[in-house]
Amino acid sequence: MVRSERFLLAFDQGTTSSRSILFDLEGRPVAVAQQPFTQIYPQPGWVEHDPVEIYESQLATARAVLQQAGVGAEAVAVLGITNQRETLVVWERETGRPVHNAIVWQDRRTAAWCEELRARDGVAERVREVTGLVIDPYFSGSKARWLLDHVPGLREKVAAGGICIGTVDSWLIFNLTGGRVHATDVSNASRTMLFNLKTLDWDEDMLELLGIPAACLPRVQPSASHFGETDTAIFGRPIPITGVAGDQQAALFGQACVRPGMAKNTYGTGCFLLMNTGERPVSSRSGLLTTVAWQIAGQPAVYALEGSVFIAGAAVQWLRDGLRIIESSAETEALANSVADTGGVYFVPALAGLGAPYWDPYARGTIVGITRGTTRAHLARATLEAIAYQTRDVLAAMQEDSGLTLRELRVDGGAAVNDFLLQFQADVLGVRVVRPQVTETTALGAALLAGVGAGLLSPPGQGSRFRLDRAFEPELGEEERERLYRGWQRAVARALGWARADG
Repeated sequence: MVRSERFLLAFDQGTTSSRSILFDLEGRPVAVAQQPFTQIYPQPGWVEHDPVEIYESQLATARAVLQQAGVGAEAVAVLGITNQRETLVVWERETGRPVHNAIVWQDRRTAAWCEELRARDGVAERVREVTGLVIDPYFSGSKARWLLDHVPGLREKVAAGGICIGTVDSWLIFNLTGGRVHATDVSNASRTMLFNLKTLDWDEDMLELLGIPAACLPRVQPSASHFGETDTAIFGRPIPITGVAGDQQAALFGQACVRPGMAKNTYGTGCFLLMNTGERPVSSRSGLLTTVAWQIAGQPAVYALEGSVFIAGAAVQWLRDGLRIIESSAETEALANSVADTGGVYFVPALAGLGAPYWDPYARGTIVGITRGTTRAHLARATLEAIAYQTRDVLAAMQEDSGLTLRELRVDGGAAVNDFLLQFQADVLGVRVVRPQVTETTALGAALLAGVGAGLLSPPGQGSRFRLDRAFEPELGEEERERLYRGWQRAVARALGWARADG
């Protein structure tokens, strides 16, 4: 039987796989398809993707999801796109052929160049003031500069107007529209180190600093707006593309964090924390990033503060693969609950240094408080508690920078299934932690933005569509909460600077 409803189609183009999810107009997932693609490592510290494989894998999942749902393209009202954010693609405007593999956000090949840029007087401060970012290989701008410097003949082609430079959303939009549209949204543009947070357009000073010609960059639009329509040959009929946002901003929207002070945390290998700061960009004094969260056509942009915990789920993976004291991540919940506390043990998982608010690349993983009574259960519990403590560190910096008070934390990601972690997170924050029924919040955010952009849903579009799975209320008293957190801070103090040379 063929279904007759109308649906929202979301493309969720990630770092290791492409996914498509079909949602009904109430934001309920109907069908999901996913396809991994090749990771390319030309040399240590370099990470690339084949742009053609990205596009083809994304299309394959779109067709699979329609087949799975038993609907044709005529049932799809709109298409929303969310994507790995800082990954850069450069291609020929006329042929659509990439001139090089995509350079992935994880890639560190421009580290030395970024270090030189940071060393110039006043440049780092100017970059932060204009873009809200720090000078780092993570962002797209330095990747574009590297390609212009290293791909033979590229600068000449750019000067002749024959080149497009863009993030993955722009690459998808260009191909989906048959090469008619070269565009991006404000959230993705704000991750390039070329974008002015206040004017909401490419910044002439940043373009000059990085040597990027404006003519090759995409048009910047609100996240919920009409970007174009898919070429008829792709799905048999044109589908409007009306919602685009970077993955973490899309998750913030999908979590219905639509008011200033609302925040979400995605528990993955690390943690991505974003707090809505309203219609003003908040400059951070704690090393957090200021970013555009989204913009709805005809309305002011909404901004966010963003902070990352480097090691979260990766610490649990280390227990499994490094220490081999567990066989699966799921074991940690029962192990943590099998003991009353950690027995005074703290694990600071600075396996790759510490990010905000410490910003210490020399910090190293540290386990303190071990006695003869310490067991693997204590270590498992200390590992989960460490994820919650690190989240508090970042959220405390966000509240201090923004002057906003956190009332509730909305959570998603793989580790959000762990009830022990979420209960302890509520305890250590002293606020409610909320897990939604739909944990595919990134794709949901893209779908809802598309619904808003097409006028199918009312702005902010998703408030009534947030469905609670479970809320975790704080159970610890304030005195005990602060005592435990002071212990964490003492443990962090011992981890900081550990890898520095003597003296």
